[in-house]
Amino acid sequence: MNRPLIEGCVDSYASAMAAVRGGADRLELCANLSIGGTTPSHALFRQVRRDCEARINVLIRPRFGDFLYTTEELEEMEEEIARFKELGADGVVIGVLTPDGELDGGRLARLMERAVGMEVTLHRAFDMTRDPFAALEEAVRLGVMTILTSGQAGSAPEGKELLRELTARTAGRIDIMAGAGVNRTNIRLLHEYAGVTSFHTSARRGAADSGMRYRKKGVSMGLPSLSEYEIWRTDEEEFRACAQIVHSLTEYGDSGARRAK
Repeated sequence: MNRPLIEGCVDSYASAMAAVRGGADRLELCANLSIGGTTPSHALFRQVRRDCEARINVLIRPRFGDFLYTTEELEEMEEEIARFKELGADGVVIGVLTPDGELDGGRLARLMERAVGMEVTLHRAFDMTRDPFAALEEAVRLGVMTILTSGQAGSAPEGKELLRELTARTAGRIDIMAGAGVNRTNIRLLHEYAGVTSFHTSARRGAADSGMRYRKKGVSMGLPSLSEYEIWRTDEEEFRACAQIVHSLTEYGDSGARRAK
């Protein structure tokens, strides 16, 4: 049976260490969480691997935007998987779609060939698929270990109905991990209603103010909606509160959904 698990979604050394101190069982290491996450640098991975005993899965996503990748982007992803495997990553977090909103089984299989011996999570590309149940079966066929999903909604609490049905349909074949909007106020609800025992959270409670005293007005280095003078990081106390709840859960929710071994 799966034991309850909490994964910290982190895009910096500071956030990774805060999540580990807070009780993370596993990290998803990425870059640029403000745009949904992209592949982290090798330098960041080496720092976190050096100082962290928790399992580390690495997001393999070459850019912001959709999950329809060119041949060259797929080559980049394959090389990144191979390199992170050499560097000691425990797993990778991947996803590729077809133009029609289905999992691209052929291209995912290519990525998984590079990831043999590693944990593989299908990321929230799953939430952009046309038919989540067909995507579930394809993920199982490919040998994916975990699906990270909000239940195809804006947040996991909003998607709790689909999360419940997905968990029931797994029949112990794959792990459903709830992500997006997961926090201390809704973990128990998701567990009791949907039978989920794996949770994914960045545990952020607000932006820290930049240390810059001089601030240039009217200039943006990226998306104009994002301030250059706010630093978003995992909050250790928030993560600890989430981890304590997750680690107190039983292996069954009120839905009676059986968890994977």
